[in-house]
Amino acid sequence: MPESSTSNSGTTNSADATAVAGPASTDLGARYGRSPKAKRNNRLIVVTVAIGFVAVFTAWLVWGGLLEAPAQFEAKDTGFELIDDSTVTVRWQFNVPENTDARCAVQALNSTFAIVGWKVVDVPASNLRNRALSETIRTTEHAVSGLIYRCWLT
Repeated sequence: MPESSTSNSGTTNSADATAVAGPASTDLGARYGRSPKAKRNNRLIVVTVAIGFVAVFTAWLVWGGLLEAPAQFEAKDTGFELIDDSTVTVRWQFNVPENTDARCAVQALNSTFAIVGWKVVDVPASNLRNRALSETIRTTEHAVSGLIYRCWLT
């Protein structure tokens, strides 16, 4: 049987399919923007966006102060004393640079870890770097512990 361009099922011959697909595929590439110029443009856009991201990230680091050394201070709980059902004394060690004011939030907790007493304590500047501090807190019910919640520079 001689080769023909169509068979009984209506499909084309493989030789005809490649002849038709060759020029059509280059036309499709040009039609949908797949050219060397488009590749250069896409690469330029990606590089520009990457440089912009790096510039914004660097500006954020400088603005946020992440490149500077953080302030060196530390507060450690050293103990507590239950005075009565409505009072607890909290003791802590505070390490802060000389002549620096700070504040600390002190809390008392009950047996279910609920906060039953809270006080913000001003820590005045001193020429000592390391100090032992204590504060008495009034509570709304019986406390089972007292501790430092957080300290910050003022």
